[in-house]
Amino acid sequence: MSIDRTFAVGLRVLRQLRNDPRSIAMILIVPLFLLWILKETFQAYPGVFERLGPMLLGLFPYVVMFLVTSIVMLRERTQGTLDRMMVSPIGRGDIMFGYAFAFLVVAAIQSCFTLAVAVGVFDIPSKGALWQALLLVFAMGISGMALGLTSSAFARTEFQAVQFMPLLILPQIFLAGLMVPVDLLPRSFAWLSRIVPLSYSFRAIGDVMIDGQGWLSADVRWDTLVTLLVPCALLGLGTLTIHRSGTN
Repeated sequence: MSIDRTFAVGLRVLRQLRNDPRSIAMILIVPLFLLWILKETFQAYPGVFERLGPMLLGLFPYVVMFLVTSIVMLRERTQGTLDRMMVSPIGRGDIMFGYAFAFLVVAAIQSCFTLAVAVGVFDIPSKGALWQALLLVFAMGISGMALGLTSSAFARTEFQAVQFMPLLILPQIFLAGLMVPVDLLPRSFAWLSRIVPLSYSFRAIGDVMIDGQGWLSADVRWDTLVTLLVPCALLGLGTLTIHRSGTN
């Protein structure tokens, strides 16, 4: 790996995204639009939105970043861009972490924008420090990005890439405590929730924004650490999936 080559790959991806207003709108506007719909839906039940809002604040960027990165990465594979880079001095690590760098920048912008509007306009409660909430929203966006980059290796069309969402994301949503608290799940499902990354993210963001807990809480530190380590592991796995299409 080379920092210069990794940086060059990331800048190329950022230039592409800059010329793709639909992807920019999806990344920045769609999460807020969905939050607004749910806020209006639960207007008569404010307690429900106060519980769901912080978790959805991290979930929507997670889903959007998954979709955008998986489609962009697949497009690079099908158009031969990855093949051309693989025959150059650019290595697999440069490619994967170059894309990761580009989408880290996008995720950072998305996280700041989404949290600012959600707290300032939609009145989503945040009893804890906003920088902790921002870190968690950012980490969830990175997790979605890493999952999208990795899963794109197993798709051959954009439709197939989108089909991975119900397989990889919906089970996590069902088991992570968004719809039903983990304590109320059947025992077997409660056990499965321990291996679902989103359950740690939801618990951490709820502890910070709803309960006002901080880093002095061991649970918050552990759940945040898991939330940050999962995308690192996925990016490492994703690097192994990068190869020339002729080697399939």
